[in-house]
Amino acid sequence: MKLITENILLAISIFIIGIILSIIISKVFKIILKRISKRTKTNFDDFIFETVTGIIRPIGFLLSAYLSIDYFFTDEITFISVLLNIQKLLILIIIIKALNKVLIRSLTESTSKIADSSISSMISSLTPLIKAFTWTIGSIFFLQNIGVQMTAIWALLSAGGIGAGLALKDPVQEFFEYITILLDKPFQKGEFIKADSVLGMVERVGVRSSRIRSINGEVIVMSNSALTNGIISNYAQMKKRRLVHKLGVVYETSPSLMKMIPKIIEKIVEETKDASFDRCHFTDFGDFSLNIELVYYIPTNNYLAAMEAQQCINLKIIEEFSLNNIEFAFPTQTLNIERNEPK
Repeated sequence: MKLITENILLAISIFIIGIILSIIISKVFKIILKRISKRTKTNFDDFIFETVTGIIRPIGFLLSAYLSIDYFFTDEITFISVLLNIQKLLILIIIIKALNKVLIRSLTESTSKIADSSISSMISSLTPLIKAFTWTIGSIFFLQNIGVQMTAIWALLSAGGIGAGLALKDPVQEFFEYITILLDKPFQKGEFIKADSVLGMVERVGVRSSRIRSINGEVIVMSNSALTNGIISNYAQMKKRRLVHKLGVVYETSPSLMKMIPKIIEKIVEETKDASFDRCHFTDFGDFSLNIELVYYIPTNNYLAAMEAQQCINLKIIEEFSLNNIEFAFPTQTLNIERNEPK
């Protein structure tokens, strides 16, 4: 009886001393870490120090209870073993939660410095993966600590991993294609592109697929792999638009007028807003027309602005040709009929 009383008193003493030490250590760490954090300019180290000092007391209390119970109950008792394992689990949960807080805060700090919103959103989307990883490692550590045979669990996890890998082959491939799109940037949200005969504006770049609003108004969903493996024409990144036109005038046009036509057209293009003249030449003799090729640039990727400039140039060409009595050619065919006189 006397031995039991002494064991109880020692167990209580261990518990009380542990609590007192936990409080003292927590306060000392708080003072020391606060002084260190004042020397730095960032708030991230303040957050780490605050998190560390915040878990010292609960872990200290649980350790004190664990040591006192373990000291008093020297024999193997199922209920006590379960209680001690629960305390271990609680300590592990506190540590993992604190670790997740620090890792996620570190991730947030790093994404806030990235100007590209698409890359920062991709990094932020890794938060669930980080949490799952830390909890998985913590669970395996806990199971090993309480004496669970991990051979069967490792075999099960390996088989499950192979099955999951086969089942998630396509989603994983699409995820890496998503990362490729974000890093390589063949197109971005809001840009006008053409991909596999689909012409439209990119509305959303998702983890598995991307959505394109076509010029007809409907939303077209394409897998990321189909986009990255195909040919993409990005009109949003086009600095200027090159336009090539062929004009045909009748064969009755005089040589002097043919010499004037390139100069007339050059003057029209130069006087047109948002148009830059390149060249204009009499190129060839067609079946029913004398062909002239006009090349000019529109220094914008705006399709409507390009069409406005093109329309303005076309109308002025019609006006100038009319004033100078230059006729446009149209498909014609001359039939020569020979009449055979009877002998």
